[in-house]
Amino acid sequence: MVASLDDQLVVAISSRALFDFEEENRVFEQANDQAYMALQWERMAQPANPGVAFELVRKLLAFNLANESRVEVVVLSRNDPVSGLRVYHSAQSHGLSIQRGVFTRGQSPYRYLRPLSAHLFLSANAQDVDQALEAGFPAAHVYPHSAKAGNRHPQELRIAFDGDAVLFSDEAEQVYQSRGLDAFVTHEQQQARNPLPPGPFKPLLQALHSLRQKPNPAGMKIRTALVTARSAPAHERAIRTLMNWQIEIDEAFFLGGLDKGGFLKEFEPDFFFDDQTRHCESAALAGPTGHVRSGIVNQPDRSA
Repeated sequence: MVASLDDQLVVAISSRALFDFEEENRVFEQANDQAYMALQWERMAQPANPGVAFELVRKLLAFNLANESRVEVVVLSRNDPVSGLRVYHSAQSHGLSIQRGVFTRGQSPYRYLRPLSAHLFLSANAQDVDQALEAGFPAAHVYPHSAKAGNRHPQELRIAFDGDAVLFSDEAEQVYQSRGLDAFVTHEQQQARNPLPPGPFKPLLQALHSLRQKPNPAGMKIRTALVTARSAPAHERAIRTLMNWQIEIDEAFFLGGLDKGGFLKEFEPDFFFDDQTRHCESAALAGPTGHVRSGIVNQPDRSA
């Protein structure tokens, strides 16, 4: 029988997102790939330290049962196969059951997201993230120096999302950027009963929603949050959109432009996704963060 990833939540992740390879990466940038390979081979027996997305991956894999695989994590990396061997050794040392991997030795690996039917791609390479988003896959550029996830919720996967240009399209953000706050509020009031078009991360939210519906004897739970700069009355359209999608969100923060970092520190996400770098920089002080390089604010002729 041919193996299949159907009905599983599939996460593709680069080696630098999963493990702390920042020192090794500096060798690559300052020398060449041969020096990088030599260093990885030299450290083959030394497990790499956890990276920014390690806790996210650990908790996702905990949803798998002995007789049923519900989550598949695939290493999708620009690493060479030799360096990939250290990734596998490190995963095994840390108790992560990761079996599949694609190593492309310097070439962008994003095109392999399609045969994987990936619901998420996390990478420390901004170009790979851009290409993945353009191809229609939820993807984020991880901040490698983000604060690590806490350990107060070992049985609960916590993920927080920005709204516009992440869960939702940037339709409303375009109004705000071109015509200002008052026009944005008026537009959203007028469109309150019309669902927002989906953004790049709706497939991930949908997959998480499906995963949480399945009984879990291991006791793992999922808690999600919407953390947005929207405030009343523009909040209504966001809520109605989620209701129209028939997707539950556990917590919602309508912050009206307040700094998100403090709220995320209290929520303690295993990962947070936002399209604006200023929010990502604040969030990274609170926990693992990924920049969703989509929408109008990330166009080349605009500052973040």
